Amino acid sequence: MKTPTPAPILVTGGTGTLGSHVVPLLRAAGHPVRILTRHSHEPTVGIEYHACDLLQGDSDALTTALEGVETVLHLAGGPKGDDEATENLVRAARTAGVRHLVYISVIGADRIPLAYFRAKLGAERAVAASGIPWTTLRAAQFHDLALTVAQKMGKLPVVPAPGGMRWEPVDARDVAARLVELTLNDPAGLVADLSGPEVYGLGELVRQYLDSAGRRRPLMPVRMPGKVGRAYRTGENLATAGATVGTRTWEAFLAERKAG
Repeated sequence: MKTPTPAPILVTGGTGTLGSHVVPLLRAAGHPVRILTRHSHEPTVGIEYHACDLLQGDSDALTTALEGVETVLHLAGGPKGDDEATENLVRAARTAGVRHLVYISVIGADRIPLAYFRAKLGAERAVAASGIPWTTLRAAQFHDLALTVAQKMGKLPVVPAPGGMRWEPVDARDVAARLVELTLNDPAGLVADLSGPEVYGLGELVRQYLDSAGRRRPLMPVRMPGKVGRAYRTGENLATAGATVGTRTWEAFLAERKAG
């Protein structure tokens, strides 16, 4: 008897940093994938692309992309509007009869007083209130983001080093593996945070990047003011107790990028 083909999994943001790791893992597990993206792409074996801007709420495109889908993995995000985009997705997914909605958020979404974090929290709440069985994973900043920040700061003649700002960056591949595990299992609500294996001061991350690049820059300690500064100094952006910890370190990531 022929084994039935599993229902396709819809992945928003499937062409981004995280999606580029998630999609091959889903395919390796035998699942056809539909990728929701802003721009059209030619299909490949087991992968369809559906052009849609979630922030614009293109209902016809969403309806087509969600046809026959039981699981949605929501990775798409941007500097603003994540809450609104997620609400648009939730409405369409509920109408389509989706059975599992998985969302990637950020550690500190409920504790850091910045617009980006507030939008992430709004998106979390939209998922939780959707009426669809759901799973949300909060992850730390990716190594890729830490590298981008370090590269930009490293171009300055004197690099500001905010005192008390600590990160525990995590490798996107570790996040992808955890998300696929959660996606292929039953809905679990808000699961344990996922962080990297080490905590670093932001200045330390930049210094290690500069060393790996063979560059020298003086670091100047600065103090972050206000509520945001206090939140970072008290570690509100760090993983909570019982967090899952990734395996790939910042140092290993830098060495890999340098070798590449």
